[in-house]
Amino acid sequence: MAIAFFRRSLLVAATLAGTLAAWPVHRAAAQTGAANIQISWEVRNRFRLFREERDFQLHVDSMRNRSVLASEQALGIQSDGRGWARNTVNRLCIDLAGKVSEPCMREGTRESYLTPSDHPVTVRLTGEVPVGAVCAWTFDDGEGPRQSTLDCAEPINFRALYGRRTVATVDVSSGDGPMRTSTDIVVRDILIAGLGDSIASGEGNPDRPVALSDDGFCFRSYSGGPTAQYYRPSRAAFKGGRSCDSYESLQAWQRAGAQWLNAACHRSLYSYQTRAALALAVQYPHIAVTYLPLACSGATIPDGLLGSQRARECLTTKNASTCAGSVNGQVAELREAMGAAKRRQPNRRLDLVFLSIGANDIDFSGLVADVIVENGTERTLFKRAGLLGSVEDSRNALVRDLPAAFGKLREQLKPLVGGDMGRVVFAAYANPALVNGGACPGGPGGFDVHPSFSADPRRLANVTSFVDREFLPRLRSIALCEGGVLCRNPEADRMTFVDAHQQTFANHGFCARGSNDPEFDRACFSPKGDSFVSSLVEAAQQPMVCGRGASEFRAYLPRARWIRDANDSYFAAMTYPQGYSAAVQPADIHDATWGVLSAVYGGAIHPTGEGHAAMADAVVPAAANVLRLGAEAEVSQEPLAPVQQ
Repeated sequence: MAIAFFRRSLLVAATLAGTLAAWPVHRAAAQTGAANIQISWEVRNRFRLFREERDFQLHVDSMRNRSVLASEQALGIQSDGRGWARNTVNRLCIDLAGKVSEPCMREGTRESYLTPSDHPVTVRLTGEVPVGAVCAWTFDDGEGPRQSTLDCAEPINFRALYGRRTVATVDVSSGDGPMRTSTDIVVRDILIAGLGDSIASGEGNPDRPVALSDDGFCFRSYSGGPTAQYYRPSRAAFKGGRSCDSYESLQAWQRAGAQWLNAACHRSLYSYQTRAALALAVQYPHIAVTYLPLACSGATIPDGLLGSQRARECLTTKNASTCAGSVNGQVAELREAMGAAKRRQPNRRLDLVFLSIGANDIDFSGLVADVIVENGTERTLFKRAGLLGSVEDSRNALVRDLPAAFGKLREQLKPLVGGDMGRVVFAAYANPALVNGGACPGGPGGFDVHPSFSADPRRLANVTSFVDREFLPRLRSIALCEGGVLCRNPEADRMTFVDAHQQTFANHGFCARGSNDPEFDRACFSPKGDSFVSSLVEAAQQPMVCGRGASEFRAYLPRARWIRDANDSYFAAMTYPQGYSAAVQPADIHDATWGVLSAVYGGAIHPTGEGHAAMADAVVPAAANVLRLGAEAEVSQEPLAPVQQ
């Protein structure tokens, strides 16, 4: 009996040694009677991007027994469609220019964001705790024990040192006699970086959507002449002239715009990358997540990841507009951040990278423009400017250029992830033009915010087929080093690939409509494409045919489509991209160029908040598997058998 138990004890010890470095383990009750009480603990506000506990707790409560998608839908309804991020975005450890706050003031404590020295932890006694029992707590992290005595029903807070094990012991005094139990507390701080393009950044989902007014704002048309004008809803806070004859400053217009986590890259807290990192923090109470968002709308591998790229928009404040015009390469930014972190904390490592890239490398935006730009004048101008793509050109880039670009990206990322590309979680795109398992039928519905837009059925079907049958499968092969794609070391170069969400999106393309769509959408966005008043006199006062005010639109209410159409893009963001050189900036805010760009640069043909949440639901299990997060091991020790005489 004793020998058998000794063998079991050795097995337990071996198991403990293998898991102790990553996960805390509950110690045995040290005295008889403590078997029904346990020490439980969790890291407070463990999504470290959030400065305030209330913002994290909102998601803890919302995700209780819910998926990320169900949580997003519930929060959308709770906020009346205005979105949960509208206030959170101003309470982060990264400012709106993308600069990490070092240190960051979190709940009254100055913390280094990238290299925390400790973590706030709450400890409780759980189980069959006698009423009125008194707990004498001792916390020992090797720096000397700290002691506190209080009612056992009360939680106790302390700060656990980074990378250090803390032994928590409690002596319980009650009428039932003394009891003691203890546990080891080790907080695992996980550093995650988000890289990629507009799908990765969260394009289409401004943290604070633009506030629309109910009256009209005039845009000119490329065709010229006094009648080449049209009216669409204006920005609510804009007090300047709304007719095409007025010449107000761009800065006054921009101050009434949408707000982003980062305007230059259209980064958003609704991004699947942010939601996945946040979900990990919610689901695993013994970790802390340090998240560094670097993805940028418009990025390609050469221009955006490995090199600089053009800024999407300028950061506009009450007093000024700041616009550098370009954004540093994401890999260089990540390398610099990790270098600074390792100088302060030599053992700091990058645990995980979220990545989505490749669509801009094959000119997907050019394919979209080719599908939706119908008017002859605009189409001629776009083609002359090289803004209209073709499936043939995209196919050539997919076969000729993309694998080589991925090879260069791998070589740059491998040193950052310790040579293991499996720590790069690549989330594939979803086909944006599917409904009921087939392609969207096309037409002006969802695109009539601009008079020259309408989804051509033939070109749409052609692009949809190319995306489904060629682009997405090829992207998978590239990420996984399969299908003839050459990788130097396939075992080490293979990324963790996620595409489980693609099937879910097949019923939620940009043309999807449902009886539970927001009332405003059903009443005011015509499937026939006649949502807006054509008369200039009437439209100046009321641009919507339905007679309702555009201010009723809610970007974050649940809806059948998980892909923003052009109408959504305008109504949620109405972007005036300023990252262009002064030589190509439009003449004034009513310019025809602004009319086109404001309808698409805010996220047309990009996932909604629901779409990003569905992507996060697919990414989280893969990320947890790479990080080896799972059920925590509990090791209990049996009492030794009596020595046999």
